[in-house]
This record gives sequence, structure tokens and C-alpha cells, in this order.
Amino acid sequence: MGPYQRFDLQYVLKEIETADHYVEGARVWIPDPVEVWRAAELLEAYTGQPKLKIQYEEGEGHWTESVIEIKEKNLPHLRNPDILIGENDLTSLSYLNEPEVLYNLQVRFVQQNLIYTYCGIVLVAINPYEQLDIYNNDIIQAYSGQDMGAMDPHIFAVAEEAFKKMSRFDENQSIIVSGESGAGKTVSAKYAMRYFATVGGSQADSETQVEKKVLASNPIMEAIGNAKTTRNDNSSRFGKYIEITFSRKHEIIGANMRTYLLEKSRVVFQAEEERNYHIFYQLCASADLPELADMKLKAADDFFYTCHGGSPEINGVDDAHDFQTLREAFSLLGFSAKDQMMIFRIMSSVLHFGNVVIREKEGECCEVPKQDEHLTVMCKLLGIEESQMRMWLCNRSIQTVNETLTKPLTESQASFARDALAKHIYSRMFDWIVAHVNNVLRNSVKTKVKLNFIGVLDIYGFETFVINSFEQFCINYANEKLQQIFNMHVFKLEQEEYVREKIEWSFIDFYDNQPCIDLIENKLGILDLLDEECKMPKGSDQNWCQKLFDKHLKKSKHFDKPRMSMKSFIIIHFADRVTYTADGFLEKNRDTILEEQINILKASEFDVVAQLFEEASDKKTRSGSVTVTPLRQSAKTGSKQHKKTVGSQFRDSLKLLMETLNATTPHYIRCIKPNDLKEAFEFNSTRAVEQLRACGVLETIRISAAGYPSRWTYAEFFQRYRVLAISKDILKKNLLKTCENILIKLIADPDKYRFGKTKIFFRAGQVAYLEKLRADKLRACGVMIQKHIRGWLLRRKYQRIRKSVLLVQRFGRGLLARRMAVHLRQTHAAIVIQSKWRSYRKWSVYRKLRTSVILLQAKIRGNFARERYIGLMKQKRAVTIQRTIRAFLARKRYKRVMRGIILLQSHVRRRKAKRELKTLKIEAKSVEHIKHVNKGLENKIIELQQKLDTKAKAVQALQVSEKNVEEMKTEIQKLRSSDQVAKTSSNRVRELEEEIARLKEDLESERGEKEDVISEKQLLQKNLHEMVTKFEDEQVRLKEDLDAANLLLKQQEEQNTQIIKEKLEAANKRLLEEFESERGHHQKMVREHGRLQQRLENLQGEMSVLKSPTGGHHRTPSDISAISVDSYSSSADVERGAEDRREDDEDLGYETTKRKAAPPTSLLETVLNEVTGKKEGEPLDVGLVLKLQNRVKELERDKQSLQRRVERMEEDSPRASPTMMSDSAFEALKMQELQNENDKLKREVSSLNKSIAASTNFDNSGKMSPAGKKFLGGSILRRHSQKGKKNELEAMREELDRRRDECLHLRAELADRSITTHTVAKESYGGHDEMVNEDDEIVMAFKTQKDLNRLLQTQLDKTEKDFKKKEDDLHIEIKELKKENDRQQKLIGQLNEITSNLTLGPEARIEATMQHEITRLTSENLDLREMIDKQSDQIRKLKKMLKVYSKKLKDGEAAEIQAELEQEERSSANGALATVKHRQRIFLGMLEYKREDEGALLKNLILDLRAKFSSGQIPGLPAYILFMCVRHTDYTNDDEKVRSLLTGTINSIKKVVKKHPDDMERCTMWLANTCRLLHTLKQYSGEKTFQAENTPKQNEQCLRNFDLSEYRQVFSDLAVWVYQGLIKVMQEMIQPNIVPAVLEHEAIAGLTASKPSGLRGRSSSTARDPDEDDSKMYSLDSLMRSLNSFMRIVTQHAVDPELVKQIFRQLYYFICAGALNNLLLRKDMCNWSKGMQIRYNISHLEQWLRDNKLHESGATGTLDTVIQASQLLQARKTDADVESVCEMCSKLTLPQIVKILNLYTPVDEFEERVPISFIRKIQEKLRNREGTTNTLLMETKFSYPVTFPFNPSSIAMETIEVPEQLHLGFLKRI
Repeated sequence: MGPYQRFDLQYVLKEIETADHYVEGARVWIPDPVEVWRAAELLEAYTGQPKLKIQYEEGEGHWTESVIEIKEKNLPHLRNPDILIGENDLTSLSYLNEPEVLYNLQVRFVQQNLIYTYCGIVLVAINPYEQLDIYNNDIIQAYSGQDMGAMDPHIFAVAEEAFKKMSRFDENQSIIVSGESGAGKTVSAKYAMRYFATVGGSQADSETQVEKKVLASNPIMEAIGNAKTTRNDNSSRFGKYIEITFSRKHEIIGANMRTYLLEKSRVVFQAEEERNYHIFYQLCASADLPELADMKLKAADDFFYTCHGGSPEINGVDDAHDFQTLREAFSLLGFSAKDQMMIFRIMSSVLHFGNVVIREKEGECCEVPKQDEHLTVMCKLLGIEESQMRMWLCNRSIQTVNETLTKPLTESQASFARDALAKHIYSRMFDWIVAHVNNVLRNSVKTKVKLNFIGVLDIYGFETFVINSFEQFCINYANEKLQQIFNMHVFKLEQEEYVREKIEWSFIDFYDNQPCIDLIENKLGILDLLDEECKMPKGSDQNWCQKLFDKHLKKSKHFDKPRMSMKSFIIIHFADRVTYTADGFLEKNRDTILEEQINILKASEFDVVAQLFEEASDKKTRSGSVTVTPLRQSAKTGSKQHKKTVGSQFRDSLKLLMETLNATTPHYIRCIKPNDLKEAFEFNSTRAVEQLRACGVLETIRISAAGYPSRWTYAEFFQRYRVLAISKDILKKNLLKTCENILIKLIADPDKYRFGKTKIFFRAGQVAYLEKLRADKLRACGVMIQKHIRGWLLRRKYQRIRKSVLLVQRFGRGLLARRMAVHLRQTHAAIVIQSKWRSYRKWSVYRKLRTSVILLQAKIRGNFARERYIGLMKQKRAVTIQRTIRAFLARKRYKRVMRGIILLQSHVRRRKAKRELKTLKIEAKSVEHIKHVNKGLENKIIELQQKLDTKAKAVQALQVSEKNVEEMKTEIQKLRSSDQVAKTSSNRVRELEEEIARLKEDLESERGEKEDVISEKQLLQKNLHEMVTKFEDEQVRLKEDLDAANLLLKQQEEQNTQIIKEKLEAANKRLLEEFESERGHHQKMVREHGRLQQRLENLQGEMSVLKSPTGGHHRTPSDISAISVDSYSSSADVERGAEDRREDDEDLGYETTKRKAAPPTSLLETVLNEVTGKKEGEPLDVGLVLKLQNRVKELERDKQSLQRRVERMEEDSPRASPTMMSDSAFEALKMQELQNENDKLKREVSSLNKSIAASTNFDNSGKMSPAGKKFLGGSILRRHSQKGKKNELEAMREELDRRRDECLHLRAELADRSITTHTVAKESYGGHDEMVNEDDEIVMAFKTQKDLNRLLQTQLDKTEKDFKKKEDDLHIEIKELKKENDRQQKLIGQLNEITSNLTLGPEARIEATMQHEITRLTSENLDLREMIDKQSDQIRKLKKMLKVYSKKLKDGEAAEIQAELEQEERSSANGALATVKHRQRIFLGMLEYKREDEGALLKNLILDLRAKFSSGQIPGLPAYILFMCVRHTDYTNDDEKVRSLLTGTINSIKKVVKKHPDDMERCTMWLANTCRLLHTLKQYSGEKTFQAENTPKQNEQCLRNFDLSEYRQVFSDLAVWVYQGLIKVMQEMIQPNIVPAVLEHEAIAGLTASKPSGLRGRSSSTARDPDEDDSKMYSLDSLMRSLNSFMRIVTQHAVDPELVKQIFRQLYYFICAGALNNLLLRKDMCNWSKGMQIRYNISHLEQWLRDNKLHESGATGTLDTVIQASQLLQARKTDADVESVCEMCSKLTLPQIVKILNLYTPVDEFEERVPISFIRKIQEKLRNREGTTNTLLMETKFSYPVTFPFNPSSIAMETIEVPEQLHLGFLKRI
């Protein structure tokens, strides 16, 4: 690597900024000792002369001329064009140099009030010293999911980038926040963690959310680790690294904190105007609290450790309030009240310890006054011995090999030891709190999956003061390490970009600070020499400093020596030269604490205090076994000889931190302090540039400038610089070639740019050069446009004058021509009038003569015609009279003959029928002659078919006669047209009319006969229907029994499962409680033993001192040497090794002895003992357990197989036939019965087990007792008697089955052979029904069948009665047998008690008894199964026959009705006949359901309802059905039922919406139905307010008994809840479309709405292809499609129109809020062209509202804010336009207006920036505007109040039918 260079970028850019750029008028930066850099302009071009004339910009148009010298061609830095000033990323500047970076930051911070700026991968954050409203949840939501470069710079953007990389690529991330004190590091880290807590928050209970605990750790760490300094009121005096762990679902599940280098010296000393740690002042401010009374706290000025700085208060900070916040944070993080008070006691003891007075005595010794109350309070608070602490504060012990010596301390040494102990106590308390916080935040979920984390490093920045000590050395050492990682990371990213784009490049030289790091941490480095000097007995800071000079002076370029000091040294860091004072380095590195004082604290009676000072080995020992020390102890030394120094510890922790950071992807936040006065938005350039050099920002600039800093995509470059190309260079299909053609002609040097894969890379300054060329080209084009416009204006003026002259001429000539035309028209008119008058006179005379002649002719011709007509009429009437009389005589004679013939036939047929009827009645009484009847019926049917053929012929003849009648009618009409034809045909008409009357009479007689037949048929159908109903009722009853049995089984299983679960939980709980109690007791004894042991050691030491002889050997302080100390240390080591080898075999003390834990009882044994009643001490019968387990497993397998069989049947049931459905039903019944039997067997086995185990004993020989034999014999006899009864029962049932089979078989044959008259007519008589029943054969057949059915029904009823009677008798016998069985079991129990002295073993006894009972129960179970199978087969056969028979009857009925309708249609032409009609059934608009069907109703109608099915039905059909059910409950006045129904409806709707929260169509459907149900409840409530539009029928259907007004309110709340869920779904769907559609969509062609910023291709977490164009994914069209989809869905489901308006008003507000919030956070969107594009895009949304007739809904008004924002971008912004701008922006708030004006960035240099004066005047004008708020962003979660206007329905309830697809067949219309 090259040598180190200062951040003078002239060295890097000297070959880039050539003399071609330094022309007259070029703008440059000149160094200045006060302002750092001053802006100037060249007055002459640079041609190599040594001096240049310049003029400085003084502001407001003032200039000051000057001359500068050019040394070694170091030309001044060039300035960027104004269009690039204020960029979001410093690396996008064309000229990358220090003054441009500084000026850009100043412009953004001071003028635009923007505190964040990107610098490559670094986010520069400037402390505003003012609360800004840019960190609320709306801002977090705005940045969530956005790319890092898409929005304005913000710390949330960096946090989002880290979160997305972690979640998408499973990579650990780190956010490194650095900066000097007061720059805002801690606040930035807090905001980053707050962002992670918000976007990574879990959905758990609010009290257990880890993210809240992470945020709650901030007040704790600030209280114990932050303090006021001269630079910052809340300065972190330690470094911390917080790892936030995320789950695989990217939710926070834990955190861990590491701290570095706490500033312990602040505990005992503070500089002027500084404070100690906040916790001390908070305790003092809360001293009046009752719980703190024992701590004897006073004001902060009364304590020595808090009064040094003289500034106990901070402006605007309430220490008492912060103390309450601290306590709340402690509680949230799981600190108990006891632990909190212990923390406060320890902190208070430190304050009192500082007030302990140490007085000097004679003889180089000191003492603590006995009346010092602070020492007493301190010892009491810590729970230690005051006498021991008083002694060892002023003395120390020195141990030799043979004796222990006590050395008194001087007053200064004792004070130093006191302060050291105070610092040590505070440090240990700090570590203890951090460890406790980590335990609470640590992830408690054990998982094998690797979890990712995001680390936030809040560490001190580079520090340099007048006096720099050990703390500053460690801080700067840490910053050197961090800067090395930063440089490597920046270099790596830069080189990776070049490799990815495949461009030619050379390695970039960057500053490497590894030599400086080696100087500090290598062997014989600064830290190594420091540790070595600390080990020396007489080591000193001066000796150490001399060793440094000997080793490194003039050998390392990073080490130097001051001229005038031998106790200081200089290290040249990457940021600056720092002089360190060596005084105190050794002591701070050693961190020495007296061992005697630590031992006193270890012996504290408080566990927390003792734990603070336990060493790692002590903690390890005490966590396991107990170590007991001997009564006599040898001399020992402290642990300080083996403890690592502070520097070593810091180096190791820093090494671990570097390893963690290297394993993560870093993100950098550099905090800058703008001024030292803490003034808001004041920028001190000198202080800022110092921090920029120290934090690495300029190093990033230097590395970027050394390569290709400006990078543009080909599309952006072509769009921007297309004006510089000519048409032949543009290749539309090859954009890369087009850009090459343009650049080759514009930039001659090919090294100034490179063509990458997707981008063009430019050297520094080239973009500014291209901008200059573009501006020149546009200026030339502007001149050309002006020339053409001016010429066009003059031509237009000439053409306007010429047009006016021609117009005057044309009007003059036209006037003369019009006058001549008028004269000619008048002359012509006079001639025409004369000719018309003369013609009229002649025509009138002619017309009168012609009329007279025509009238005379008409009179004469009419007279002749009337005479002829009268003659013809007379002749016609005579002919008609003759014809009528002749026809009448003929018909009369015919009727008389036919009447006699018919009468004879009827008498003969009646006698024959009577004889046959008697015969049939006799035969019908016997079942054996049914077949003969059937044969007779067949013969009769054949005869009927023959007669039907005859009747068909007659009907055909009748049809011929009808045709003749029609023809005669036609002839009559023809005859009436002529008088003569009418007269000749009069007789024929009469004959035809008589024939028609006769035919009508015949039809009437035949119709009457048919009605009789139909009535008989209906009666027969009614009887059959009753039979079918009876069987259906029986089926329903069986189904109910099956459902009840299933429910009982399920309840029993749940109870058993719950009982077992409760017992298991109770057993586990007891075990855990015992274990916890034992462990707690053990740990308490261990701690107590350790404390007493330590007190014993202390007392022994004190006693040895007191017993030492005064006259003996006593060393004075001068006699003590280092040799004695060494010997003392070695002897102590030997003694301690002996202590560690002692065995732990003694009692714990306090009357406790060692107990051997009883072996734990297994859970299975415990449960079995509870079930079987066996005591714990008794042995468990393993054989019994195994047999019971095997039996239970067999029963479970049977149960599972039956369940699988039922499930398969249920799955196949929709595709099965009715027969298969009946089979599955009875299989389910069979399965239920088997389950009941299994449960019964289990219960019997359990009870038998208990009874036998308690009362039965057998001898070992295996012989059975008399009671057992009697029991077994009785059971065998009972089984044989039961088998006999069962055989008799089975025989009776078989006989009944045979009888039923015969009956149903006969019924089926009758149903098969019952052919309707219509079918017979169609098959045999050509479709003429009149011929079928010519002789009443069908009536006789129906009567016969009716009698037969009655006979069969009687026999069936009798058989069923006999069967039921026998079955009841058998049930009675079974009950009696069970009673006898119970009685015998009791006798056996009594006998067993008598024979209990038999010696049969328990295992053989239980095995024999269980084997016998299992055999018996198994045989009975098999018998019952066989019986159930037979009954199931029999019932299944009956069901099948019944369904076949009912189906036949139904088919016959349908055919009969169809035949009747066809007959009526054929005979309707001849006149209406009187028929028997059924009255139409009137429905009341109610639906009846049973209470047990309520669950099925809610399931089918709500839970399982599909939105697609509902959209094709009546709108609101589910609501109507539910209300019809409510009406029936009101009709029956069943308040429990209606309450259950409405409550179930509400819960079901909530359940289905919660289950499908993202299903927008389903949510819309239930919103519409909920509103419809609400409106229906109002409409039919009976209140006059809602009955205005009801029909009389609807008023009659109002509720009579219930007042459901409270439920209406509940349904209204439910509708609001569903509405909010629907709005949320819609908002989530359109949210990705808002910004692309409203802001980014550019619909106006040719209008460039944004300029490419030339960003350096920030590393984004999206990881998408650079060539990918996602504009098609989200655009204005996609947003319009979403809105159209929403409109289609709400229309399909008939949502109320008023509600639709409210929905889209809310959506438009969300669109407006999202668009405006994004606009306020994006600088690239704030320009004139973008404002026009936005306004055009919004017009499409407004047009959509008008197209859908929603423009009056108020949705248009919600867009006013974003419309006004777009108008503000387009408006003129001069001082004269202030009033108009304020009036135009009535809906925008003042912060929004100011933000837009500050972000306004011209696209081209021809546009002007917004003047600062204009913004100030806007602020003054709007500051007093009424009704304004100071919010910056619109609230995206705001929602308008929703209302549901009453919308009655016109649908009548009685007309609504329930579709079959809803499977609601159990609902009955009333």
C-alpha cells in the first residue's frame, strides 16, 4: 500500500482537473483559516502563471477581488454546478473534494434542515440539538420495505437495509454508530433499535414482548452508564454492542449486550460543569420516597462524589421523573422489588462511602473517626461489619511464609484505596445489572436452526483533549481498529462494483492504519510494555515512558516524542496527532483493590453484595458442590497477581468485537456535532471538518474519487444527454452503442469514462463537463426557438392586418350586391302574385259545377242497389228456415234410438260387474290368492288396452268431426259475405250447430267419469304417502338415537382424556415443586456457608492481629520490603492449593443433614396406582398391567378401524346411491353400538379389577375357592339361559323378516305393474285417455289394490306388535338376569372376605380372574355383534324395499299429473270444465328449525358458505334466511332460541372473517349480509320510523314478541369491525401501487419529470437484476385495475351504495396519505415537471370516481392535500407570490409546505431554487393561520367514522326459497 496521505484531495484529482477547466469565470474553492474554505471565481484563465486573479463571493451579489499564488501546480478545487448542490449522496457530486462535501452538508443542514446525508455506504447524521418530528411510527411505516436509495437519507433507511439483508439473505448485520461525545450516537442507536422493535415486533402478549424489553433496557443503561459532560448532557461513558436476535419469521426473540471500558474514574471525580452518573442524582432527587428512607439520602451537593462538577441539574431534565421511569424499566425487565431496592442500597452506599472522612495520625498512619455516620450507613446498607471496614480502610495486611503483618496506610493511600473500592463496587454493580438484563433478553427458545441477528454498536468516537490519559488511549485504539474494518469494507465494495460491471480498473490505493495498530498491540508494543511495567515491583509511569522511547522512537512513523516532556508521548492516528500524558497509566491499568476490603464485602449478609465480588472460580465452585475450608488458614495473597490488566482485557474484548463485526455485513452511521454551543441548526465548519476527517467520511470520498465516482445507467444517460446526440448516432435497438457514439464525440480521452455491463462510469468532473455541454446546447436551442417565435409573431401580425383589409372590402361589395338582389326579388314577386290570383278565380267556378253532377249520380245508383238487396235477403231467410226444421227432426229421432241402446248396455254390464266384485272380495281376503289377482289384473289390463284402442278410434272420429266443424265454420264465414250464398246454406248451419252441441254433451259425460277415477287415485296415493311418512319417521328416530350415542361417546372420551391429563400435570407439578424447593434450600445453604466461612476468615485474621505480641518482633513501615511480599505470595499459593483439594463430606450446618433423594416414581406407575387404588409401597402387578395394556390396544385398534370405515363411507356417500346411503347410516349405527360395548367392557374390567384386587385371595396351588367356583358356575348358567332366550328372539325376528320381505316384495310388484292411464293410452290407444276407462275397469282395479294394501298393512302391524311384545319381555328377562348377576357378585365378595386366608399369590389370582372375565365378556360381545349384524341386514333390506316402492309411486304420480295437464290443454279449446283444484299454499315468510340443527345451520350458512356461490343468489340471501329463522322464534316466543341463534350468528361471522382475513371477497360478502341483517331487523322491528316504505304485507310480518334493539347495536358494531377488516385488506392490496401510480408514473410523453442523480449504485437488499424493469409490475394501470376489482366485488355482493361511497372515500384518503408522505420524504420528486405528472395521474383517479358515480361521496375531497402539493411544485415561488401560495395550500400544514419548498430541486439549471427569503415569508404568513397543525406526515391509519344508513328491502319474505346447494334441508317453510 502507498504511504499515508492527508485528506487533501488535490493529490488525487490533480490529473483530472486539468487546465481546460480553469477558464475565466470558473468557480473554485480557496482555503481560509477562519471559514476553512471560501467560494471564489476566476477572473482570468489559468495558463501556467504563478498567480491568479480571483474574486470572493461575499453574498447578496457582493464580490471582493484578490490574488492567489499557485505553488507546484496545486490548483484550487473546482466547484460543482448549482444543480448538484444539496444531493442526498455526497458521492454523486461531480467534483469530489473536501470543500464540496463540507458545503453540501452545510446547505442541507442549515438551509434545508436535513440532518441525514449519504456518503457512499456511510450515513452522516448531524445533531440538530432540537426535537424533530421525523421518528414517529408513520415515518417507520413509510421507510419499511423501501430500498435504501428510494427515499431521503434517514437512519430508518439504514435500519431497513440491514433488516432486509438479514431476512432475505440470512446474513448477520451490524450497524456501527460512532462519533465524538455530543454527536448523538446514543440517540441514533436508540432509534435504530426502535425501528427493529417496530418492524420485527411479535404478536405475543404486550407484557412479554421481547422488543419492549429491548427498548426498556435503554433507560437502565442511560441511568448507570451516561453522564453530563461539557459536550453532551447525556453522554455515554461506555461502549456497548447490542445483538438483537430474530426468529425464522423475522420477529425479535432475544437480545444480548456487551459493554466496553466503563469510565470508572467518573464515580469519584468529575470535571467542572460535569456530573457523575445519572443514577446518583436520580436517587438524591427521590430521597423523599418512603421506600428510600433507610438509605439516608440527601441533596446531590451534600455528597462528595456528586459535587465536584458544580452542576447537579440539567436544564429540561427531571431526575425524579427519570427515577420513576428507571423503576418501571427495572420491573419490565424482571427485576424484583427486592433486587431493585438492593441496587439502590448499593448505589447509595457508594455516595455515603465518598463522604467517609479519613484523618491523618502520627507515624505515617491514619484513622476513621468513630462518630463518622456515613461509614455506619454505608456498612449497614451493604450488610458488612463496620469494625472490620473501619480497620481495613486504614491498614493493609502483608503475609510472609511464617507470619502475617499489618501495615498502616497514610491518609493519601487510604483515600486512594477508598476511591478505588468505590469504583470497584460501582463497576461490579454495573456488570451485574448488564448480566441480569442479558439473562432477561436472552432467547429462551431452544432451536437447532441458526438464528440471525443485527448488532448495534454504540461506541465512542475519536477523542483528543488538552490532557489525554489512559481512557482516551483505549478509545482511540478502538477507533483505529474500527477504521481499519471500515477502509477494507469500502475498498471491497468499490472493487466488487468494478468486477461486477466488468470494466478495466487498477487497484485503488487507500490508507492502511495497520502499522499504527501494530504499534499499540503487537509484541513489545505500547500495551505489552505497559503490562510488563505493571508487573514490576517498582514500576512507574516514567520508566514505562522511557521504555517506549527506547523501543519505538524514530523506529515507527506513527510514534513521536514531545519536545519538552519526558512523561508524554505522541501517536499519529488516522485522524490526528494525539499527545498522551503517561501519568496514571500504570495505576489505571492495574486497577488495584485491597484484598481485605473485598473479603469484607464477600462476607456481606446480603446475597447480591456477596455475589458481586465472587470470582469466576468461586462461582463455578458454589454452583456445584460445597467447599469447606479448614479452621486454621495459612497466609494467602490477593488475586491481583493473577488478574488480567485493564488494557489486556480491553484488547481481548476488542478482538472479540472485531471478529463479530468481520462475520457480519456492516452499516455505518457517522454522527457529527455541528457546534460546541448546542445551538439548533448552527453549523461550525471548523468543528465539522475535524470530525469528517476523524470519522472516515473523507476517506470514503478519497477512495471514490480515485476511481469512477459518477455512475449512470444507459437509460438515464441517454434520457439526460440525448440533446447532445445527432439522429444518425441513435440506435433504438442498441442503447449501449448509442451511448458510445455520443461519448466518443463529447469526451476525447477514453480514460475519463468506462462502459460497464449496465452502467457508464465517469471520472470526477466529467459529469459537470457534460452538464456544461448540455446547458450550452439547450441555450443555443433556446436562442433558435426565440428566433423562430419572433418571426412567427411578426408574420402573424402582418397576416392579421391583411385579413382585416380584405374583410372590409368584402363587406362593402356584399352590401351593394344585396341591395340589387332585393330589387329583383320584389319585381318577380309582383308578377307571381298576379298569376296566382287569376288562376284561383277560374278554378273555383269549375269545382262547383263538378260537385253538383257527382251528387246527382250517387242518389240514382243507390236507389237501384237497395231494391236488389231486399230481394236477395228474403230468399236467403226462406232457405235457412227449411234447413233448420229438417235437421231438428232427424236429430230427435237419432237421440231416442241411441238412448235406448245405451240403457240396455249399462244394465247388463252392471250385473256382470257385481258378480265379479263379489268374487274378487272373497279372493282378496286370502293372501294366497294374490297371485291370481295379479293375473286377473293382467287380463284386465289387456282388456283395458283393447278398449283403449277402440276408444282411440272413436276419438279419431271425433277429431275428424271437429275438423268438419272447423271447415263448416269457414264455409259459414264465406256464406255470410254474400246474401245469396247465406240463403242457400242456412239449413246446413243449423245441422252443424246441433252436432256441436251433441258432441259437447258427450265430452261432459266422459270428463265426469274421468274425475271419479282421479279422485280414487288420489285417495290411494294418500294412503301410500302415510305409509312412507311412517317409515321416514322411524328412520329419523333411529338417526336421533345414533347421534345421541355418538355425542355420549365423545363426551366420555373427552372426560377420560381430561382426567388423565390433569393427573399427569398434577404429578409433574408436584415433582417440579419438590425439586425447586430442594434446589433453593441447597443454594441457600451454600451461600450461607460461604458467607460464614468468609466471616470466619476475617475474624481469624482480626484475632491474629489482636493477639500478636507487642514486645516481640514488630516491623515498622520502613522494615517491610518487596522480598517479604514475594514470599508471602508464594506461601499463599501453596495454602490455596491445599484448600481446593478438600473433599465435600461434611453437613451443611444449621441442623441439616445430607439426605439421599428417593428414586422418582414413574408417571405410569403413579397413574396406575391412582386408578387401581394400590398404595405406593405395594409391588405392582406387571402381568396385569401388560394384559390390560394389550386389551386396551386391541380395543383401540378396533375403534380406529371402525372410524376409518365410517370415514370412507362418509367420503363415498355423496357419490353413492340412496341404497348405499342407507347402508352407511346403519354401518355407523353398528359402529356406535360396538363402541358403546367397548366402553362398557372397559368399565366392567376396571370395576372387576378393583373389586377382585380388594377382596379376592387364592392359594398358591392354583385351586379355586368355592366362592369362585360358584361365581364361575353361575355365570355359565346365566350365559346358557341368555343364549336360549336369544335363540328364541332370533327365531321370532327371522319370521318377522320373512313376513316383511313378502309384504314389501308384493308392494314392489304392485308398484312395478301400476301403469298409469296416460301410459296405457300412449302405448295402446294412440294417446286417447278417454278409451282407457270405458267400462270403469281402472276404478275396480284401484279398489282391489286398496283392499289388498289394507290387508297387508293389518298383517304387518300385527306382526310388529308381536315382535315388540316379545322384545320387551326379553328386555325384562335380561334386566332380571343382570340383577341376579349383581346379587351373586356381592355374595362372592362376602365369601372372599371369609376365605381371605388362602395362600394363592396375587399374580396368579388376578390373572385367572381376568382371563375368565375377558373370555366371558368376549363371547357375549361376539354374540351381540352377530345379533346386531342380523338386525342391520334386516333393516337395510326393509329400507331398500321402502325406497324402491316410494320411488315407483312418486314416478307414477308425476306421470299422472303430466297426463292430466296434456288432456286439459287439448280440451281447453272446447270450453272450460269444472275440475277439483287444490288451494294454493300461502307461506308466512318463516323458517322453522330444531334447536339441535342450529350448529348445522350456522356451519352451512356462514362458515362453509363460498363467496362465489353467494354472488349468484339473491343479494343478502344468508341474512334473509337468518331473519326468517328469527321470525319463527318470535312466532313461537322462544327467547332462549333467538338468543342462541343471534349469538351464534355473531360469533360465526367473527370466526369466518378471522379465519380468512385476507379474503377480500368473503369479507365483502359478510359486510353486505351483516348490513342487510341489520336493516332487516330495523325494517321488521315494528317501529314507525322504519315502516315508512313497507308494504302492508311486510307490516304484518313485523316481530311481535321480541325487542331486538340491543342486538341491532351489536350487529352494528360487528359491521364496523368487518368494515375495518375489509378496508385493511384493500389498503394492503393497493399499497404497493400508490407510489408507482401517483408519483413515479410518467404519462405525459416528452416531459422529463426527474433527473438521474448519478448515484453510485448503492448496495441494495433487493437483489434484483439491474436490467429488470418493474414499472410494469406497479403502475397507474395496476392501481386502476385494483379499484375496478374492488368495485366489481362490492357490486356483485350488493353492498349498500352509501357504504360503497364510504369505502372508496377511505381508500382515496389512504392513497392520498401514502403518496404525500412518500413525496415529503423524496427529494427527487420535488420539481416542476413531477408536479405536473402527479396532477395528471390524480386526474385519472378523479375521472374514475366520475365514471363510477362516486364523485359526490367525498372521495375527491380527500385528494386535496396531494393535489395542492402538486400545485405547489408548479407554482411560481417569488416574494410576490407568497399570498397566492398561502391561499392555494389551504389543506397543507406549515411543516409540509416548508418541507416541500426545502426539497424543491430544479431538474435543469434554467430553473431557479426556492429562495430562503420566500420560505421565511411563507412561515411568517402561515404561523398564525387558524386550524393548522404542526404534523409533517399524514396519518395513514386515520379512518372516517362509518355509518350505516337505513336501507329497507322490497323483497317479500314469503317469496324466498332456500337453494339446495346450502344443504339446509332441515329448514321448513311455514
